[in-house]
Amino acid sequence: MVHQSGRHELGQNFLVDRTVIAHIGRLVAGTAGPIVEVGAGDGALTLPLSRYGRPVTAVEVDSGRARRLARRVPANVTVVNADILRFRFPRHPHVVAGNLPFHLTTSIMRRLLAASDWRTAVLLVQWEVARRRAGVGGASMLTAAWWPWYAFEVHARVPARSFRPAPSVDGGLLTMTRRAVPLVAERGPYQDLVRRVFTGRGRGLTEILERTGSLDRQAVRSWARDARVTPHALPKDLTAGQWASLWQEVTRRRRPGL
Repeated sequence: MVHQSGRHELGQNFLVDRTVIAHIGRLVAGTAGPIVEVGAGDGALTLPLSRYGRPVTAVEVDSGRARRLARRVPANVTVVNADILRFRFPRHPHVVAGNLPFHLTTSIMRRLLAASDWRTAVLLVQWEVARRRAGVGGASMLTAAWWPWYAFEVHARVPARSFRPAPSVDGGLLTMTRRAVPLVAERGPYQDLVRRVFTGRGRGLTEILERTGSLDRQAVRSWARDARVTPHALPKDLTAGQWASLWQEVTRRRRPGL
């Protein structure tokens, strides 16, 4: 299949590596239900995904590419010419897959994380984004804010040469899976705590938590000991389970009505 170069203004870097396409396919094959593809382009992923016989909605912002792709897909594929940031995701369980435009990665991820009905997302993103989302080498504030509801896993590094045109950085294959049972019940207040801790001042979590007023010194030390968190650990160093235990400690010690 011939892949035309992406339009620069749309930030498109098309995937041409068949090994990576097959890897994405295997990850999607391990899921169930209809598939929504983000950024279908010329169909490098759309056509392999269509062979599973599941309903596929291929979303492509470029009207010309969307028209050409619509003429080539089988009956189980619907091509939608739309901006993924404005696209209405289905209101029933589904799977998301796609090679995300690198300059829109964070915006699309925020949109996905706030959506309620997909179960698994198999995404090709920048390598550093994939690592940070999965907490490799330290988690970002965005990851910590959503960890109680989603598990993140990085599967492979994808060389820049796997794309046309080649981007300036490598890609990473990432899955986001909705947890059957969230680690935390209260999303808004928990995410406020994450924001306060990540933006708080201090040389380590102990100092940051004291300064934000989340816990007093004795409570911080007690929690850190039980959660096996070192005194000088930073917010990025915490695991999903440690963030959940911190939230439980904060809510347990909070006075009624506050």
